[in-house]
Amino acid sequence: MSLQKLDIYHVRNLVQVSLAPAAKINLIYGNNASGKSSILEAIHLLGRANSFRSTTVKNVIHFAHNDLIISGKVLFTSGHVSTLGIQHDGKNMQIRIDQETKHARADLAYALPLQLIHPKSYQLLDAGPQLRREFIDWGIFNQHTEFLSAWRNFKKALSQRNALLKIRRVNELNVWNHELQQYGTIVANYRKQYLAELTPFFLKTAEQFLDLESVELLLSQGWDAESLLIDKLKNDLEKDLRYGFTHSGPHRADFQLLINSRKAKDFVSRGQLKLLVLALKLAQIEHLLNNGFQSGCILIDDAVAELDFSSRTKLLEFLAGMDIQVFMTATERNEFGDLSQIGQYKMFHVKHGEVTEV
Repeated sequence: MSLQKLDIYHVRNLVQVSLAPAAKINLIYGNNASGKSSILEAIHLLGRANSFRSTTVKNVIHFAHNDLIISGKVLFTSGHVSTLGIQHDGKNMQIRIDQETKHARADLAYALPLQLIHPKSYQLLDAGPQLRREFIDWGIFNQHTEFLSAWRNFKKALSQRNALLKIRRVNELNVWNHELQQYGTIVANYRKQYLAELTPFFLKTAEQFLDLESVELLLSQGWDAESLLIDKLKNDLEKDLRYGFTHSGPHRADFQLLINSRKAKDFVSRGQLKLLVLALKLAQIEHLLNNGFQSGCILIDDAVAELDFSSRTKLLEFLAGMDIQVFMTATERNEFGDLSQIGQYKMFHVKHGEVTEV
């Protein structure tokens, strides 16, 4: 699957841009604030209906216009071409897929699967656990459509239980304890299975970039794995009432990357940590492709600037060998690495919101 055509209207300083991307590697370069990252932001909006650079879409709309429009044509391996489009006026969003109006953002996510790597992605291993939960859940979501329903039911039960804890309505907790037990266990089992499946892909990918020994991914599901969640909720009741929220469950899950039984973030170099995050992100794509995933796009925004030339070249060659479309940005064209071994690619130069194919 690949994005064959992309039309962007009124996204930041991109007033009107049309691209015909290469099926595999697309390299986009330009000065800071030229608009190169805005191209990736537009693709992200088309596939996720949100921005990775702003909390609200309103801030993405060009100052001289009232709305933004993004459309694209996606070619599937079967030969089918699907047309996607979104329009946002700062308050309301309209989603269209093959001329039909859709109401769920998940429809876009399935139609144009995306993996994003940008400077903040490197926080995956050294920031809080929420990013790591989102990383796991994204991989499960794209492989198991039924996961989203279980996850939503768990979040609903958690919200209801927390609301009752705050007003100390203990008699009503039992119903939501059972809901949390049911859906929380489903979510936890999906995560456990997913991390076990991802690990060999990660180890193989990491070997391409780093020479490390005894690497493992260790999951903490959010409560003692030897006990039932409902028993833990009952044992935590006094503490939960005191603080007004649920202390145990999948919402407290986390995973750690260990090297020789030590947390990698505590002793590897900054460059090594970035390569480990890249390996995790790429392994996630490799795992999905190996399980019948309909390909998709990797968006890499200014994420290689601090890597040495050799690492950038290894990354490009690895990406070229994957069955996936890539959009990568850099400030200068020579920052991408050695391009001689990656086969066919397209390069675009962005200047003052104007895009030229080089």
